[in-house]
Amino acid sequence: MKKTLMMMFVATVSVCAEPSPAELADRYYKQGIAAEKAGDPETAKEAFNQALALNPNHAHARYRLGQVRVNAGAIAARGREAKFGEVMIPKIEVDGATLQETIDLLAIVVERESKGEVTPNFVMQDPTGKLSDAKITLKLNNVPARAVMHYMTTQAGAKVKFEEHAIVVAPR
Repeated sequence: MKKTLMMMFVATVSVCAEPSPAELADRYYKQGIAAEKAGDPETAKEAFNQALALNPNHAHARYRLGQVRVNAGAIAARGREAKFGEVMIPKIEVDGATLQETIDLLAIVVERESKGEVTPNFVMQDPTGKLSDAKITLKLNNVPARAVMHYMTTQAGAKVKFEEHAIVVAPR
């Protein structure tokens, strides 16, 4: 009897140790959701496709894959914004610089502080030249790059929009 129970236990443990295709599909689905939240649409697509390969009837994976395809640009933009915002700027001092000069400085500092992991691609959209006369004065220590961007655009009367491939600065 003990021997039979022990063999049943071993058989149950070995069966439980291997996840079923449905369980693996759920794992890939969860990885896709995490990648989507992190702003990585390509990894999310791959994970949802893996989930569907294991379980073609996984309705949630099929829906999320469609949403990622439609919203890939917005998802990537959120990822760009999150990465940019996480970079801590130890010190930035600007006195009477133009908005363009301040943006150029911020781009250099962000790239340096992130050790090349974040390389902001700023685009100025100011066809009327409204922002060219704005002067920026900042003296900040240990703040996220997103906060520096907020302070300088507030002083200049500008707004910022994070897009898939660029950070666009335009007049309000």
